[in-house]
Amino acid sequence: MSVVEQYARAHIVTDAEIPDDGTVPVVLRYDPEADPRSVRFGLPGPHEWTCSRALLEQGLRAPAGSGEVRVWPCGRVQAVVEFHSAKGVSVVQFESKALLRFLRRTYMVTAEPVRR
Repeated sequence: MSVVEQYARAHIVTDAEIPDDGTVPVVLRYDPEADPRSVRFGLPGPHEWTCSRALLEQGLRAPAGSGEVRVWPCGRVQAVVEFHSAKGVSVVQFESKALLRFLRRTYMVTAEPVRR
């Protein structure tokens, strides 16, 4: 099976000062050999978060998650992913279509349908 990696731009939601317009590059990664049920979000720096594909998929339709990663739709075209750690919370806003495209690619390598 193949590793799926997709680059996306996301908007960091914060009151801290961020250069430019607050958008950052994010690497979305799925490795079915390492963990077929999980996806990874690589934020700038040493930050990488893991959540289940099911959580990401559910969060595109309705609020989902209760632990370190929470996902919910934001309007018709965006989704928010919230990452919790001992150091605080990072709130990242994506275009929903980028996350959906990534999910579709992950299901293509495992031959499972995307529910939307």
